[in-house]
Amino acid sequence: MNHDETALARRLKRLIAANEQLLHDLEAVKSLRLPQCFIAAGYIRNMVWDHLSGCDYRSLHDDIDVVYYDREHCSEERDLLLEQELRVRTGNDKWSVKNQARMHIRNGTAPYLSTADALMQWPETVTSIGARLNDDHVLELCHPNGLSDLFRMEVRRSPYFEDRSYYLERIRKKNWQELWPKLTIYE
Repeated sequence: MNHDETALARRLKRLIAANEQLLHDLEAVKSLRLPQCFIAAGYIRNMVWDHLSGCDYRSLHDDIDVVYYDREHCSEERDLLLEQELRVRTGNDKWSVKNQARMHIRNGTAPYLSTADALMQWPETVTSIGARLNDDHVLELCHPNGLSDLFRMEVRRSPYFEDRSYYLERIRKKNWQELWPKLTIYE
């Protein structure tokens, strides 16, 4: 990781550490003890964009994406049980748990090798970011496409995501520029 990415990682960790709700949710996810497990995507991205836009945190994510990698237990039923466990534990119904060891089937790609490999192939670079608390309660990040785009508020298709039309449709549906007018979206 270069110096700029290291500085951005420290900055992101400070933002996460200042968000009491996200820390609470990271603790809940940590308690599941899943391998290579992170809260990822909109929860983190939107929090950073709110901060950069001078907004109070607005909790605009539709779901809380929990991603992990476990080749031994790939059933969708397991993910649904984990979602239910998090709903009961937190009282929040936004949980979405997905084992990345099986998601290549839905996405029509080669099998993913790890959570980081799966995140790297998500549609946008600004979405392919995860955070977790390790066993020592230290915040760790997974950001295979870097953090620069996130902090520059630049949305671009991941170089590892090939379906340009899906990417364009997705960013149109998300309506991000209306919520964060400072965004630059690259088509």
